[in-house]
Amino acid sequence: MDAGVSPLFAVLLGPAFATLPEPVRALHVAQGLKRYVGEVQVERGSGLLSRLVAAVTHLPPAGVGPLCVEIDASPDHERWIRYIGGRAMPSRLWREGDVLCERLGVATFGFHLEVVNEAIVWRVVRVGVFGMWLPPRWFTGVGARESADGERYAFDVGASLPVVGLLVHYTGWLDVRNE
Repeated sequence: MDAGVSPLFAVLLGPAFATLPEPVRALHVAQGLKRYVGEVQVERGSGLLSRLVAAVTHLPPAGVGPLCVEIDASPDHERWIRYIGGRAMPSRLWREGDVLCERLGVATFGFHLEVVNEAIVWRVVRVGVFGMWLPPRWFTGVGARESADGERYAFDVGASLPVVGLLVHYTGWLDVRNE
């Protein structure tokens, strides 16, 4: 695929992208501004450090309820805004070589993506905060999984850090058939 005309995730995953279930492919091939709705369940850490890190990275509040995700996608970058519990969680995604980068608040994450059992698995390979790179081993508890639940796009995102503990764990689904 040509990186100049292909969707971001299709370029990063190469031929494995075609093996993904239709709801996952549908979310990632759409270009331009799209809006998806669904439901989410969010668990948050309760410690002081956990709350501080969650605040500076705009993590969602704990709870169960509706979810709206706006994705503005072009072949070289995507802007996601997740509306959860009355709050917006914006991020920007782009590619650097074979790494998917995501800027979330003051943090920039680099992820290696791979397809495992018909799902996209995100694994941290680098993290920068305020422009300073941190040891990736601190972030082995950060990752995500995208899959299908029937006709729905499903996700499972978790973040925990040594000493700090659980930051956030959220799971849910989006209807990608109707924008």
